[in-house]
Amino acid sequence: MATVKFRSGERIPLEMHRARMVQKISLLPVDERLAKIREAGFNTFLLKNRDVFLDMLTDSGTNVMSDNQFAAMFQADDSYAGSETFFRLEKVLVDLFGKKHFLPAHQGRACEHIIARTLVKPDSTAIMNYHFTTTKAHITLMGGKVEEIIGDEGMKVQSKLPFKGNVDIDKLKEAIARLGKDNISFVRIEAGTNLVGGQPVSMANMREVTGICKAAGIKTVFDASLLADNLYFIKSREKEFEKIDIIDITREIGSMMDVIYFSARKLGSSRGGGILTSNEEMFSRMRELVPLYEGFLTYGGMSVRDMEATAVGLIETLDMDVISQTPIFVEALCNEMQAKGVPVVTPPGGLGCHVDAAAFCDHIDQEEYPAGALAAALFIASGVRGMERGTLSEQRNPDGSEQLAEMELVRLALPRRVYTLSQIKFVADRFAWLYENRKMIGGLRFTDEPKLLRFFIGRLDAIGDWPEKLAKQFEEDFGESL
Repeated sequence: MATVKFRSGERIPLEMHRARMVQKISLLPVDERLAKIREAGFNTFLLKNRDVFLDMLTDSGTNVMSDNQFAAMFQADDSYAGSETFFRLEKVLVDLFGKKHFLPAHQGRACEHIIARTLVKPDSTAIMNYHFTTTKAHITLMGGKVEEIIGDEGMKVQSKLPFKGNVDIDKLKEAIARLGKDNISFVRIEAGTNLVGGQPVSMANMREVTGICKAAGIKTVFDASLLADNLYFIKSREKEFEKIDIIDITREIGSMMDVIYFSARKLGSSRGGGILTSNEEMFSRMRELVPLYEGFLTYGGMSVRDMEATAVGLIETLDMDVISQTPIFVEALCNEMQAKGVPVVTPPGGLGCHVDAAAFCDHIDQEEYPAGALAAALFIASGVRGMERGTLSEQRNPDGSEQLAEMELVRLALPRRVYTLSQIKFVADRFAWLYENRKMIGGLRFTDEPKLLRFFIGRLDAIGDWPEKLAKQFEEDFGESL
């Protein structure tokens, strides 16, 4: 992926691939979009994909696989135990990260489950740059706590800091001194910090954090699910690595961490996941859990065809044209949004463009889920499915009160090699219309609220009739029939 300069002076993304297969999509009229979001309980997760025009909910399992990945699937060894497919994937991963052992799992959150069961003790604390929803849930289910020590700049929506996902070193040292190493289950670094806008972590920061942890005798865990984007930012924003091969960067990261895990739905553009370590004691303990919760040690809940595709996808992650595709498209969408006055997280990160719902819907109380309301409004106005990343995605406090999110974001994920520049411009145009009519958007309230991961399956209703008013205004402005 590259950007090219036109004679007009404009720089635009230039795809370094060509489409060989297409999938038909449709754009429902606004009245049908309104009906569908109501049926889904104003939760974009509960929309049927047949009713969605552009699906920007997530990049998890939605990236396009390459021709070589599809070809590799035909050589899969479909054995329950001892499959050659496993050994091919293991070889790629061991070579990539320099770890001795690989344990497969059906996806990233399954890895989190096994790691939490192995390392988290009741009342212990897992320290991390920032939490992810499933990570936090697995830790708290084991009786542990989460403490976030991201730098203060990482929590600013608008910034010029190139590595907003970095751990705050002073906060790390203070937490270790306050808690004591025996009360810390592990220190986790998440590449491309998901919930604060896909923001990367620098190699310099990883070196410093792991050095402190090794000196203190504390284990380090690295979530590599969004490593591909993070590798691009290390190469493009960290001067020391401008001319260093991607595999050498990856191996250095591997050498620093005690445990590495990933979702192949993101890293590798396939399905599945896995855990890597060279620590014999941890490997032995985690190995016992894989057959119990996932599957035998040489498939771990993964399809062997997906394992073959993952092996090839991981090798392709070493190609700058591949790993740059999402970040450059994210930057293009963020630039389009900003040009139209829409507030977004800056600098543009990986994963997707993140709209600042707190600024966009500053008239909506945070306990009425402004990011969730904006995601619903976007679907009404465009048929585009985004994801709420705010208070609705948090867990309630033990006393039942809301855990107010530090950021209220709507994420527009850009799966790799899926969307075109015209579709990017469409999204920006519809968001600009929403911004002009933002005061029409109202809040939401739960009608069915699960205790865990409520953002996945919970149902809400609009407070008042703002969705109908918004749809009517859209019809008047664009001429779509109600």
